[in-house]
Amino acid sequence: MLTLADVLEALTKIHPPQAAIPITDAVVDSRQAIPGCLFVALPGEHRDGHDFVPDAFQRGASFALVQQDIPGSFPTLDLRGGRLSEISFPAPPLCLRVDNTLAALQQIARHWRRSLDLRVIGITGSVGKSTTKELIAAVLSRRYHTLKNIGNLNNEIGLPLTILRLGRGYQRAVLEMGFYVPGEIAFLCDIALPHVGVVTNIGTVHAERAGSQEAIARGKSELVQALPPAPEGTAILNYDDPWVRQMAEKTRAQIFFYGLSPEADLWADQVTGLGLEGIRFRLHFRKEILHVRVPLIGRHSVHTALRAAAVGLTEGLTWQEIFDGLRQGHTQLRLVTVRTTSGALILDDTYNAEPESMLAALNLLDELDGRKIAVLGDMLELGPYERQGHEIVGMRAAQVASRLVTLGERARIIAEAARKAGMKKTSVVELDTIEAVIAWLNNNLSTQDVVLIKGSHGLHMERIVAALEIQS
Repeated sequence: MLTLADVLEALTKIHPPQAAIPITDAVVDSRQAIPGCLFVALPGEHRDGHDFVPDAFQRGASFALVQQDIPGSFPTLDLRGGRLSEISFPAPPLCLRVDNTLAALQQIARHWRRSLDLRVIGITGSVGKSTTKELIAAVLSRRYHTLKNIGNLNNEIGLPLTILRLGRGYQRAVLEMGFYVPGEIAFLCDIALPHVGVVTNIGTVHAERAGSQEAIARGKSELVQALPPAPEGTAILNYDDPWVRQMAEKTRAQIFFYGLSPEADLWADQVTGLGLEGIRFRLHFRKEILHVRVPLIGRHSVHTALRAAAVGLTEGLTWQEIFDGLRQGHTQLRLVTVRTTSGALILDDTYNAEPESMLAALNLLDELDGRKIAVLGDMLELGPYERQGHEIVGMRAAQVASRLVTLGERARIIAEAARKAGMKKTSVVELDTIEAVIAWLNNNLSTQDVVLIKGSHGLHMERIVAALEIQS
């Protein structure tokens, strides 16, 4: 377990034995403070964490990392400039004064990671990172004591917090890594030191910030570039995605391809969707052929299963352990099914949206029986791919859905493309508010309907599901 002495060593290079006080957790939200934890006061655009130091201490926090004076009578240890000004330490609660709290948090995580003997699996990509993380962690947990990011703690704040939760008993860590600006993943890798890098795919999400798919691929490739050379390092790459396949040229690590092509090291064919019961496929690895059935929803989930299996093989697991993990891990995935009072089945896939995951969700809808209704919202941050991305989704919706309901200004492009692709004008409804969508669904759903609800997280389309579920 992390101690105050470890924190001081990370920030001042001095490890005072008298400071071996356990730190139970590290948090940036005072409401999550627990007895014995470290509260990191981060200045924010709307709120300043320093205003909540007293609240964190009241909830039991032992230490607070601060970069400014805190009103009150809290004792403070001055660590500015990387110097330890005192040898004796007041009893908690205690403020630790540093020059920059975010930089200090990252340095503590960097130092703590280097003191741990475990293997780290890093995951990046445009679509499927969180699902992949859950399944890989479930597979590895069949043999190893494994930690994973909680939720989407995958950035310059969340990843260090996750690493500080690692105790010395952990054997594997599965860390999702987000990409927003060039150099970010390289920075996260410098903290996490991954041995295995998994890249899911390269899509158009974040193109608004990155500028192009090429720029996104370049940013995501920072993960495989950071891996140690073979045999210690392994890059697990999607052979079916040309952008990802090309990353093999950018790493010194061993290459492990997965996909639907016989050219891959681990590949699948005869993929059959079983609706909400899962998928069935044939798995090929070297000279082995295995017939697999797993409770992952949608044919597109085969790539997620392949990623988790590839990591399992890389980390020495048996097929039985891998398949047990896949069966266990599906309960952690984001797509949820909900029944309404009308008897309609809702596919809640409202966490986020980009063209690739929209198409995958529509493909799942296509596999199910019943009258199919697609409720699709804006896809944000597509940059120059905004029109093209929405048009592709609209064309697929016309092939799959009996009714199409769109939410938002950008989603009107989906509606327009669906009509151009042959969908009847009377089957397309364009709405502007969550309340209007809820009202339309309440007035139009029947027992045999299957409804997909999906859009970017910023639209908060989960409110639609909640309104329908409350009545169930």
